[in-house]
Parts: sequence; C-alpha cells; structure tokens
Amino acid sequence: MKKIRVLVIDDSALIRKLLSDVINSQSDMEAIGAASDPLVAREMIREMNPDVLTLDVEMPKMDGLDFLEKLMRLRPMPVVMVSTLTERGSDVTFRALELGAVDFVAKPKIDIASGLREYGNEIANKIRIAKSARLKRHSPISVAKSATADVVLPTVSNRVASTEKLIIVGASTGGTEAIKEFLMRMPPDSPGILVTQHMPEAFTKSFANRLNSLCKISVVEAQGGERILPGHAFIAPGHSHLLLKRSGANYMTELNQGELVSRHRPSVDVLFRSAANCAGKNAIGVILTGMGKDGAIGMLEMHKAGAYNFAQDEASCVVFGMPKEAIATGGVDEVVSLKDMARCVLLKISSMGKRVNRV
Repeated sequence: MKKIRVLVIDDSALIRKLLSDVINSQSDMEAIGAASDPLVAREMIREMNPDVLTLDVEMPKMDGLDFLEKLMRLRPMPVVMVSTLTERGSDVTFRALELGAVDFVAKPKIDIASGLREYGNEIANKIRIAKSARLKRHSPISVAKSATADVVLPTVSNRVASTEKLIIVGASTGGTEAIKEFLMRMPPDSPGILVTQHMPEAFTKSFANRLNSLCKISVVEAQGGERILPGHAFIAPGHSHLLLKRSGANYMTELNQGELVSRHRPSVDVLFRSAANCAGKNAIGVILTGMGKDGAIGMLEMHKAGAYNFAQDEASCVVFGMPKEAIATGGVDEVVSLKDMARCVLLKISSMGKRVNRV
C-alpha cells in the first residue's frame, strides 16, 4: 500500500517533531520532511511533491495565509491547518478554510507535547480525509460583497411558512464554507435555522460571530433556552449536543452534554432526531459535506416523521461521506448542488406554505 506522504510546516521545532512522530506512527502515512517557514517549504514541495501539507497558521518570513493563497492558486494540494486556540487563531483559521484548506487541528493551549499525542488519531484521520478531499481553486467572496443584495435570495413568499417551518442543518469536513454559503443567501425573514457542525469548542463562537457579520440573518452560538424565530440561526457549541425542543406553541433550543453519538458531540444525528420528534413535517433537513455517517440515521427519522430533506451533491462536496450515507439510508428527498441549496430549500418552504393556506 502506498503511504500518504506528508510535509509538516511549522516554525516550532517541538511541533515539527511531535507532528512528524504522530504521522510516522501511522502505518499508512509518513512525514517526508519538515519545514520551519513557507520559503523553505516552497522548495521542499518542488523537490518532494508531498500528498498533504500540515501548515501552521502564524509563521515568520511569510504569513501562513499568504503562503496558502499562493499555493491554492498556483498548485492546489490538500492542506490541514494547525491552529492556536485563540480568538485570532480562530479568525485566521476560518480565513484559511475560505482559501481552500481542507480542515484544521487545534493546538492544545498547555502541555503541547502530551496534548498533540492525545490528538494523534484525530490528526491522522484529518490527513487521510484531506488526501481524498475534492479540491477547488477558491475565489472567496469579499466581506464587502458578501452582504450585498445580489447574494441574498428573495424573501419567503408565504409568511405562515416562514413562521411555522424550521431548517435543520448538519455538516462536517468542508462544512464551514458550505454553511457560510448557505446562510449568506438566507433572507431576513427565513425560517429559524439550527446548525450542527463538527468543530472544537474554542472555535464555534468565533464561527457564529463570523457568520453573523456576513449574513442578513442573525447568527449566534446557541446557549440553550432560546426561542427560535424567523431570521435567526443557532450554531451548536463545540461542547454540547444541540436539540430542538417544544415549549407550548414555541420552538426552543436545548443543549445536552451527554455521551458522544456517532463519535461526535455535537452530533448531527442528535439534532436531526430531535427535529423528527418535535417538528415532524414542519422541518426541512439539510445535510452538507462531511466525513462519516453522522446524520444519516437522524435524517431517516426526520423523513419518516414527514420532513422534506436535502443532501448536497457529490460534485460540490469537499467530502461526500455524510450526504452519501444519508442518501443510501433512504432519508433524502432531493440532491442538489451547494450553489442551489438555499434557493431549493426556500422554494420548497414556500410551496409547503401554500398548501397550508389551502387547508
């Protein structure tokens, strides 16, 4: 079996050694080199032709983002970012994902050596996923343009539908950009939205804040106990499952720090299952790019409860795992590209609202 050839790029000699040790401990990959800065890395890439890079966010001589932007424009290849658990670290990480990085690993704040060893399986899995991910040359929408009217879709044509319906979204690898594109197109009166994205605890609040600055709707990290209203989206925090609950006539958010489900907390299955139980036919399910099976069983439960479900198509996914599993399980009603997802969801909601009016 041909091993995955990985080049480690980090200004810390300790991190370079630890990451190389983690990689070399795996039977299906090898660290073929380690570079202390992007200028050294550039020459090593030419000479060694690695399959995957791990790239530090903040480095001397050339900023990691500048290097990544040039790399993805001139020679796209799978990149896993190694990020610091700070506000600046998270902001830069999301910018790196915009530029085309497949995923990221968070450096522990303290005791880096033991922390990285504990994250060994996660690091290795993300390298494997990156190797098989679908790469695209990115031309990110600028922040200035992102909030303009040509991105946002028309308002929902039926007010009853906007008030009664809910949009329930799950994603993993590649999902930060997919969710951003989906939510940026939502009009201010869109139905309430709940989102579970696999992400470390330190990053979900920054992710929600970033989306809130780009979208016409309000986007927040869920705190639990919030009433779900039109024009509002709630992101699952990295430490808890996000669930939909009913309180009288109102839909509410709930957080739960129970066991891992489908190896995750937050889990898409948990969110989808709660939507099946509480919203039934008033829910629209959306499963986006991601690795693994999380969400497939929950989406089937939503389907059986009367929800209408969408899956992102393979061509527009970074990783087709989660949508593929949901389709195979039988819980998906429609498969559409990411660029058409928001429009198709809103059209479906408007048509559902019209049926409500005729009753």
